[in-house]
Amino acid sequence: MTEEKKSKKAVTKPAAKSKTAKAPAKKSVKKAVSKKPAAKKAASKLPGELDVIVEAILDKKGQNVVSLDLRKVGSSICDFFVICNADSTPNVSAIADNVEDEMIVKCKKKVVRSQGKENRFWIIQDYGDIVVHIFQTEYRNFYRLEELWSDCPKKEYQD
Repeated sequence: MTEEKKSKKAVTKPAAKSKTAKAPAKKSVKKAVSKKPAAKKAASKLPGELDVIVEAILDKKGQNVVSLDLRKVGSSICDFFVICNADSTPNVSAIADNVEDEMIVKCKKKVVRSQGKENRFWIIQDYGDIVVHIFQTEYRNFYRLEELWSDCPKKEYQD
């Protein structure tokens, strides 16, 4: 009989552990709710970061610089696209390098992911909420990225 009592106690102990495991889960939900205002503060920094990116592109003679506001698109992967082009691969590379440098210096933000630097036809830089597309002119004309997002608000920038 003592073995039966031990096995009953063993069965009741895991049930008690599961009750205590539920309580911290509720606390973590409250913490997630309290972090929402911090997310709004991060979103308010976007126009400043957008300005830094556009300035860096224009400093290196980027052409046809536009930003697309994707915040109202429910399935978008970011808040803004910044798109520009240049006539040569060295110029495309120089623009990308300048954007990276200026974002580090002025916004203390490194690029999360970058692709296309090896061929320099189309470099994509991901800054989380902003994705920068730097095309060689003929590739921008071919892909026409703005037409895919034509229903989004568009802002054009001039030097």
